[in-house]
Amino acid sequence: MDSATPELFATQEPARTLEVKAQLGEMIKPTELIDIIGIGELTLSARKLYNILLEYAFGEDLGKEGHEWMIPLAELRRKHKGNERIEDDIIALMRTVVVVKLKDGGTRRVQLLGGNDLGEGARQRGMLTYCFDPKLVELLRDSTIYGRLEKEVLLAFTSKYALSLYEAAARRVNLSHKCIEEFSVEEFRDLLGVELGKLARFANLNHRAIKPAVIEVNGLAPFNLDVQPRKQGNRVIGITMAWWAKTIDEKKTAYAELNRSRVGRSARLNGTVETLSEVP
Repeated sequence: MDSATPELFATQEPARTLEVKAQLGEMIKPTELIDIIGIGELTLSARKLYNILLEYAFGEDLGKEGHEWMIPLAELRRKHKGNERIEDDIIALMRTVVVVKLKDGGTRRVQLLGGNDLGEGARQRGMLTYCFDPKLVELLRDSTIYGRLEKEVLLAFTSKYALSLYEAAARRVNLSHKCIEEFSVEEFRDLLGVELGKLARFANLNHRAIKPAVIEVNGLAPFNLDVQPRKQGNRVIGITMAWWAKTIDEKKTAYAELNRSRVGRSARLNGTVETLSEVP
């Protein structure tokens, strides 16, 4: 028997994140910018704006140190739902330093957004010119793990905790070897991006952050989540998150909700919609 060529048994290298092609209506987000610590102070609008800037810059150039991008402010206003605090959000992103987990078990601190120009001086007016921290670019260049995020879903969230929970789950739902993961309470706080010192008691964290986030994600995303506390006696020692794909009917319901007005969404998702009776 002829000996097999080594190529047949060679381990296939995982695809680099920056080479992955997004499907229609989605964006690719490296896990280095999903499983991070330190975004607690960022508002919902700032987190959405960062995704817009990242999506616009996504591609091979995102792995080139010093590269700059120019995006029309009109595009930001349109996708940012006309938010007038774009400049405030940009400054907040520049001031945010996050901790990224490295493959070797270490950590790295990086600035979320680098220097930028907001249509001033010789720069073209009506444009935002921006770049990313070189230390972050270095990580993204070698990234091989990512999440596929649906843009319509991203922009629909009304809670920053729901947005972060959706991103964390979206990067896990396509894993073939697992459908459940355990976290410490502190790890889950970081996953949601809860502010340091806020919602310190688990009862408050669960009531004001975890449960509302799960309800909103389950109402809008193409998958379902279940998040439960793990207890030792009466003390919560951890959190377990499970995920699974929605049925076709559940996906249709979520899609219909995405296309409905945000007014009354919380009541609809919580099942507390009331029927108004006529006043004589």
